[in-house]
Amino acid sequence: MLQKNNVVLRAPEPADVDFLFMLENDQRFWQLSNTLAPFSRFDLEQYILQADKDVFAARQQRFMIDKKSVDSTKTVGAIDLFEVEAKHRRAGLGIMIIEEERGQGLASTALDILIDYAFSVLNLHQLYCNIEAGNKNSLRLFGSKGFEVTGKKQDWNLADGKWKDEFFLQLIRPGGV
Repeated sequence: MLQKNNVVLRAPEPADVDFLFMLENDQRFWQLSNTLAPFSRFDLEQYILQADKDVFAARQQRFMIDKKSVDSTKTVGAIDLFEVEAKHRRAGLGIMIIEEERGQGLASTALDILIDYAFSVLNLHQLYCNIEAGNKNSLRLFGSKGFEVTGKKQDWNLADGKWKDEFFLQLIRPGGV
């Protein structure tokens, strides 16, 4: 487990299948992950059962985001490293917090934890993400962590019959080789 304040990042467990089923099959977010069809519970169970592989071998790693209070723990989202490149020491990053838990600083804290893990434990040189141009909240969040917009992909995503631009953001490890 990785923890800061009331936020814990942990490996997915079989008990998370229903939560992931709800998250991954929410069509509002399919455009973000290029998903074209629903995931089955079986597929998600298999993903969890095989998630213990080395991050560099699997080229991805998912963490569940838990919000802890004195008397309870609630899973509120997931944060992923993807396209993990051992040679070039970089990885993509994506995060999703369920709607009713947004605006509490949970995504900010989860990003702090994952950025520290990526640079300190995995020894990555950089992290990157892709954010739709109209997603002001995510642009502000990632900007507050030091991510810089280094590119714009015009007409990159088709959603609701309209083309949308997407920004490419990078965070280079401070002072890192």
